[in-house]
Amino acid sequence: MVHVYVSSVIQASAPNVWARIRDFNGLPQWHPGIADSRIENSRPADAVGCIRHFHTQDGGIIREKLLGLSDYDFSCTYEILESPMGVSGYVATLKLTPITDGDRCFVEWSAEFDCDPAREAELTRTIGDGVFQAGMNALKQHFGRV
Repeated sequence: MVHVYVSSVIQASAPNVWARIRDFNGLPQWHPGIADSRIENSRPADAVGCIRHFHTQDGGIIREKLLGLSDYDFSCTYEILESPMGVSGYVATLKLTPITDGDRCFVEWSAEFDCDPAREAELTRTIGDGVFQAGMNALKQHFGRV
């Protein structure tokens, strides 16, 4: 099993950042790698079990299922159902933790998955840098600090 973990600090409160990222269908509004998104079967975007179907900027199609959403913990857990990446058993969590010293929050994005051992380093880099860190950098930029 491959583990990917990326963390950062965003110069905004956890509730403010959560308001930006909470919408499971809202990736195109804040993540630079996502072109468009829709929730299948017209389900609410915060309903556990809903499936988002989105396109990446490079034309990839990904389907993900919402496994958990907590406004109390500022966290979202989801699994990949279909993707061109060649991963299986992919489960990821995006979580915010308030930092009490200032108007900031600690953001963690992690995933576990299986893949062909020959692609492990490539996928770890692609997911860690190209997905997780790219999303965090976009959030930092949105909130005025890179």
